[in-house]
Amino acid sequence: MVSSVGIRSTNTPEGLPAADMVLRNGRIYTVDQDQPWAEAVAIKHGRFMAVGSNAEIEPLIADYTHVHDLNGAFAMPGLYDMHTHPDLALGPKYSDYLDVGLETPSPDQVREATLRYATENPDREWIFGKHFVHYAFRKAGLKPGRDWLDSFIPDRPVAIMDRMWGSCMANSKALELAGVSKDTVDPNNGYIVRDPLTGEPDGILVDGAYALIMAAMPPPPMHALTRAYREGARFQSARGVVATKYVHVCERRLDALRAIDLEGELPVRVEAAISWQDDIFPVRRRWELLAGERHYYRSKRLNANAVKFHFDGTAEPRTSYLITPWPNEKTWQGSLNLTPEHIYDMVAEMDRKRIRVIAHCTGDGASDIFLDAVAECRRRNGSGGMRHQCAHSTLLDEGNLARFAELDVIAEFSPVGWFPSEFTIGARSSFGERLQEAYNVRGVLDAGGVTVMGTDWPVSSIDPWFGFETLVTRENPRGEMEGKLGRSITPQEAIRMLTLNGAYAMGCEDVSGSITAGKTADLIVLDRNLLEIDAKGNWHKSQVHLTMVDGEIVHDPKGWMQGTDFESRITSPVPDFTPVDI
Repeated sequence: MVSSVGIRSTNTPEGLPAADMVLRNGRIYTVDQDQPWAEAVAIKHGRFMAVGSNAEIEPLIADYTHVHDLNGAFAMPGLYDMHTHPDLALGPKYSDYLDVGLETPSPDQVREATLRYATENPDREWIFGKHFVHYAFRKAGLKPGRDWLDSFIPDRPVAIMDRMWGSCMANSKALELAGVSKDTVDPNNGYIVRDPLTGEPDGILVDGAYALIMAAMPPPPMHALTRAYREGARFQSARGVVATKYVHVCERRLDALRAIDLEGELPVRVEAAISWQDDIFPVRRRWELLAGERHYYRSKRLNANAVKFHFDGTAEPRTSYLITPWPNEKTWQGSLNLTPEHIYDMVAEMDRKRIRVIAHCTGDGASDIFLDAVAECRRRNGSGGMRHQCAHSTLLDEGNLARFAELDVIAEFSPVGWFPSEFTIGARSSFGERLQEAYNVRGVLDAGGVTVMGTDWPVSSIDPWFGFETLVTRENPRGEMEGKLGRSITPQEAIRMLTLNGAYAMGCEDVSGSITAGKTADLIVLDRNLLEIDAKGNWHKSQVHLTMVDGEIVHDPKGWMQGTDFESRITSPVPDFTPVDI
């Protein structure tokens, strides 16, 4: 690879603005339908000045232009991860909370890890951390909860999250300190599992109910949140992500993000979504943030103009809210955490404030009500409002697919259940035959809607390339389990979904998301041409050789820009967040 400085075209007329940087001799897939492919780009003041052939770009090279030869490498716009939680994944780790250390631990392994942690941390009042797996308990013939924890650690408060962050297991001491008893009223956005005869909590708190436990605990230290976001963003950038949404934030988390931003160490654009009504943890001063203090955090790389709702639960505890009863149930449709009237009013109110609603909807009944709410919101506020986002979209009703386009609602899909794996089959077995309907990306696209992807870390890997590949294959990328789940989309559709559609979901498609003259210079260079290889088993192994955001080099593992004016300021090692077995 040749890096050349000091090249000046003899064809550059005097006075013609020249580029700051030129990348040439590439196979550049632009995601711009008017010019899908290019050989070279010229960049000036953080934007694409021109996109075209080598010959077309040549006149824009001056003696001060940095020129880099891509030697035929494949380049494309940077990726958009539209739903992830570095704080939830890493905050507990850097707070030195309990980490069982296994993706699918058995109950014995959870017990051993908890006792070991208790011994090694005698000064910590609370034992809190991750994680256990409901179906691992079912396989062992055990019931997770208060009695199980009390059997080996009754005298210190213990609270352990499940792997999907849909519920929390607490012992008697934790329930006592949190004031959770048979007289505690279930919150609107969750419920306390109780003994059917006595009404006493059995130690499983579902969805928003576990905020009752978290409210009794000391908050995570700021240094842990700052490190979590810094390292999460660093990893994302190394994997080609240029923009992301961090969902479920509070003022403390926004302070952590702002600190990183002010230090110039935020290598991705972030839209942060404030939690609604003690969704997962208490959000103090929520109304002040939503009323306008969120703008305090606004910068070129950060905004907090979104709010996260939890409309329903998750598949494993069968709290996803369905239009019809769950398989093998006569009446149980799941749990809707808010009344439809509440949802209608809040969506309309947030829209009026120009705040994007990101609504957790895993059941087709929850997304149905969300779409109804957006329809009502459009009626009240008129067209041209915010593009609201249906998060996860695990099950969608066929009759609603066209409404995503009609109402300009973004359909976001999470990758964890896109392909056959032990976890997918185990955690989502309650869907029964409907598992094949999950994550109907093909259906929304065919109906004209806009789809995006969120990794939803820590529910699944933060590495977007696993989900990216399986959008195209719907097969296990590592070949660990045969078969397919659902219908595939084309490679070109998948690339658009992770680039230009992401920009659309952030309301910035006019200025980013594709390699187009005039747009922000966001680009990645890969070690392989995605459109000339079989996606299966290959895409998830893609290596990112360069990541550029706003014309700034934020990841340069090959040192291509080293010693130039474009040398990356971000040189910290890339954290090893090796993808989990999913």
